[in-house]
Amino acid sequence: MSGSERDTKTFESLDVWKKGRTFRNQISELVEGLPDREEYKLTDQLLRSSRSFTANIAEGYGRFHYQENLQFCRQSRGSLFETLDHLTVARDEGYIDDEELENLRDDIEELLRLINGYIRYIERENEESHD
Repeated sequence: MSGSERDTKTFESLDVWKKGRTFRNQISELVEGLPDREEYKLTDQLLRSSRSFTANIAEGYGRFHYQENLQFCRQSRGSLFETLDHLTVARDEGYIDDEELENLRDDIEELLRLINGYIRYIERENEESHD
């Protein structure tokens, strides 16, 4: 791959995706400490929803029409709320404590601000292209 090909902007250059990747990795580390009996339950759900956040951003980025990109961003936002729900289950089951839940909630709130900002950016770009 030449230098110019590597410089091409992709979803990997988006701050929201980068921060989402960090969060996804945090969740992967967290589930390592869950009991084996949760392997096909809570562990799987946490991994899927946290991975869905970044995957939807990537898929939307690759779509031709801005409306499709927006829809995938909205699905990504939903995946964050789903992850938060799974984390409250982890707290209720005693797998994480209140402090860890609050730290992860803070991360989710930051990701929500970023994804909402990205959605507004996509909408503005579309409006400007039609002026």
